[in-house]
Amino acid sequence: MLDSNFFQVTVARKTSLSAGMLRLTFVGDELERFRTTGMPDEYLRLFFPDEETGELVLPMIDADGRWSYREGKPPVRCSTYTVRRFDRSNREIDIDFVVHQGGVASDWAQQVGEGEPMVINNPRGLYTPPHDLPWQVVIADATGIPAATRLLEQKPRHLICRVVIEVACEADIQPLPEADNIDVTWIVGSGNGHYRSRLGDIFPALPLPAGPGHIWAAGEQETIRQIRKFAKNTLKLPPDRHKLVAYWIDENTPRPAPQQLDAALRESLAAQWGPRGQSN
Repeated sequence: MLDSNFFQVTVARKTSLSAGMLRLTFVGDELERFRTTGMPDEYLRLFFPDEETGELVLPMIDADGRWSYREGKPPVRCSTYTVRRFDRSNREIDIDFVVHQGGVASDWAQQVGEGEPMVINNPRGLYTPPHDLPWQVVIADATGIPAATRLLEQKPRHLICRVVIEVACEADIQPLPEADNIDVTWIVGSGNGHYRSRLGDIFPALPLPAGPGHIWAAGEQETIRQIRKFAKNTLKLPPDRHKLVAYWIDENTPRPAPQQLDAALRESLAAQWGPRGQSN
């Protein structure tokens, strides 16, 4: 049996969610002791065997959550993913994977079959907004869709959510939770490792509702840095009013930037969300 921080699971099902995302459902009796945080952005790690030796190297984790490694062992091979769904009664976990080439976990998820083993750990979450929120803005590229979807599923009924999701193509759009106070704008054809993201340009143009709210964003590191700079330096948001998380780093040669925000998109955002400082 594994250390209490880790869980042996197997692949039970594979589901296609869109052209660019698939879901693996994992099952395992050890998930009875899985310690979910309940946070919508909670994440765990998938641990992979050493490519050369086939040995599964797991870290030692102390009471404070710090990792250490046994002397002479290679660094652990792992990938971080959002917990899309946890079902304790059926001992199941859903994890959604962006389909792309060259990623350890994505490549594995695309070729893996039912019954294949995997080791995961207990999750952690970062989403701790104030309890008095009247509104929230949710911004993400494809990697942030699983967490963004959970945010919308778990939100208080009164909370106004204005959502901007960037995907590479129309085929990557997938259903999101619906409610009268959820507005969603899909940005198609930029970011996601194909072109430069437009999210960092769109965020300053968003007509935010009046009063204190919360900004949640997840995506590529440079894009999140751009959003954070505007949130802190221009909007002057205190730390508890935003959670901006870099999920990945684009190490490719920069591609041509997409066109600046055109008038049609600006008008669409203004019509859907109202002028800055107002709430529809």
